[in-house]
Amino acid sequence: MGTFTVGITGGSGSPYTLKVVSALLELEHNVIIVSSKAGKRVLEIESDFLLEGTLENQLSAWQKQLNLNSKNATGLTILDENDYAASIASGSSNSLGMVVVPCSMGSLARIANGISSSLIERAADVMIKEKRKLILVTREAPLSVIHINNMLNLAEIGVEILPASPGFYHKPKTLEDLVDFIASRILDRLGVQNNLVPRWNGPTTEEK
Repeated sequence: MGTFTVGITGGSGSPYTLKVVSALLELEHNVIIVSSKAGKRVLEIESDFLLEGTLENQLSAWQKQLNLNSKNATGLTILDENDYAASIASGSSNSLGMVVVPCSMGSLARIANGISSSLIERAADVMIKEKRKLILVTREAPLSVIHINNMLNLAEIGVEILPASPGFYHKPKTLEDLVDFIASRILDRLGVQNNLVPRWNGPTTEEK
């Protein structure tokens, strides 16, 4: 199966992060995770998921958090945000695509302007220059003109902006249903087949 990179920054939306990583691993893809300090803090605040210590300790924490079996656990790699010698910092990396979920407005701005102050931004820069799939799951409201211009600049060169704004036409009954909606869209845009949510086939007879 394929290898995908997941960047985690300081925007709100950690449930989306956990769902996307879990789904990719369950579908037997390899996942490379790199999180900023702010991204780890958001995971702790929103999901009670603490990442600290060595990369080995963080890998163990991910395995426990996602309740991975031994087979799926082998597909997970954790990288340090300051490791510019990591594989994903090079165009020769075999990563098929990358999603930054959530993507803060600061990360968005740096990616839009080619400023690689962390491995996350460098990996995103690689995706852009190699013309591979890059998805930024933004979460901010309201948006300033600066935010919108940065999104436009990226969209014009092929980067996909996927705001964390779930729909309601599938009649979600739980918070997980809303999370699955966005996670499914992310996987779709990465070209990964999934069945997280029912596909829309038009309204039922009763609804018509």
